[in-house]
Amino acid sequence: AAWGDEDHVVANRNLYRAKFAQVTPLLAGVMDVALPDAGFYLWAGAPGGDDVAFALQLLAQYNVTVLPGSLLAREAGGVNPGAGRIRMALVAGVDECLEAAQRIVSFIQAR
Repeated sequence: AAWGDEDHVVANRNLYRAKFAQVTPLLAGVMDVALPDAGFYLWAGAPGGDDVAFALQLLAQYNVTVLPGSLLAREAGGVNPGAGRIRMALVAGVDECLEAAQRIVSFIQAR
């Protein structure tokens, strides 16, 4: 019976669509980010290129946690594909995701 219940899946997909639709345009005004084709995360270019420094400063100054992309990949052929990017998980509620996005915008504009 549990496998036949898709209502929660549909509701969750709709919730993620709403989060992405509201958060992505805010962030796109100040950083390289686009609406993903699928997934739970937004991947964005870290302004200044140093994803680790960006994430640490954002946390220290605006209490927003993002994950540096360079920590999620390893170097291959002299290139780390995650370097210079950050991963943002939109797992909180819509209002909290919007507040975090607004804090990220403020952080970037203050730099």
